[in-house]
Amino acid sequence: MRRTVFNEDHEAFRETLRAFIEAEVVPVYDEWFAAGQAPREFYYKLGELGVFGINVPEEFGGAGLDTHKFEAVLYEETARAGVSFGGSGVHVLLGLPYIKLLATDEQKKRYLPKFVTGEEMWAIAMTEPGTGSDLAGMKTTAKLSEDGTHYVLNGAKTFITGGVHADRMIVCARTSAPREDDRRFGISLFVVDTKAEGYSVGRKLDKLGLKTSDTAELAFVDVKVPVEDLLGEENKGFSYLGHNLASERWGIAFGAYAQAKAAVRFAKEYVQQRTVFGKPVAAFQNTKFELAACQAEVDAAEAVADRATKALDAGELTPAEAASAKLFCTEVAHRVIDRCLQLHGGYGFMNEYPIARLYADNRVNRIYGGTSEIMKTIIAKDMGL
Repeated sequence: MRRTVFNEDHEAFRETLRAFIEAEVVPVYDEWFAAGQAPREFYYKLGELGVFGINVPEEFGGAGLDTHKFEAVLYEETARAGVSFGGSGVHVLLGLPYIKLLATDEQKKRYLPKFVTGEEMWAIAMTEPGTGSDLAGMKTTAKLSEDGTHYVLNGAKTFITGGVHADRMIVCARTSAPREDDRRFGISLFVVDTKAEGYSVGRKLDKLGLKTSDTAELAFVDVKVPVEDLLGEENKGFSYLGHNLASERWGIAFGAYAQAKAAVRFAKEYVQQRTVFGKPVAAFQNTKFELAACQAEVDAAEAVADRATKALDAGELTPAEAASAKLFCTEVAHRVIDRCLQLHGGYGFMNEYPIARLYADNRVNRIYGGTSEIMKTIIAKDMGL
């Protein structure tokens, strides 16, 4: 079944990206894994490669495209190689949509050129200790100074991907108290310079998976944020957060599908090489049946992921459709990766094998961006239930 989601430009990018990964990432990935993060210098290389500027307007140094298909290729190629690009994923998938949607022309001139080159890495700080998915319950505050020149930011955030290396952090904070009839009112978004006095990075969190992605706790003590760095309108931050959920969930869905596809590739290669009882593991009927069943699931997930990609590029991906794609692809990946690890036997439990790392990395897909249970709630509501 021939895919129609990619064209010659995407395939040319795939070839370039695959060569880059083989030369710049695979040889040093074990070092990144042991260190718990990719080196900051690596992001400059991604900037030079043009990864960060694909969807940035040409006047700010980007390619001026408006598509998520190059991101999709990136998901497939990193998964295929059993690697990741560290915490840089949030830079484009989460940071850029807010800049393009909310930034003024003056802000774009300040933010985007260094965004494209990797000189300034971006991340977003939403989750707080004790609130989890309940963003309306956030306690971090931003109070306007008496002279009206800046906001004073106080509070804490946790589970912030890209939080160690970030140079600019989009911080969600309360500028007004919630209304009785609307808990979501009163949240605003700010672009915070991570070198600002009072801004501090706490623990680099030790996660089950995604070991090369820097994830941190943040603290803000009387951090001064110039009014020029308010992103969008005051008190409307919650609606902005919801606006980008479809693309975020698409990214998780497509990434999960790509991981499942890679898992089948890893398992197929392993069982063809591994010999048991005098013959390759691939020769056993159970092995063939297991991999055939996994391939069928991956084919289905690919169709869902591709359809969501086309809808997203066309501006037609609804919240319920994004939730459905995320739910389906992440659940498929969970099942497929587990079965492919089983085919590796004891070696599948060793971190030197990519399937083990993939197993750990994949687990969070059913949690972040909205849990599977939240996705089911959104879908059911769309069904009128």
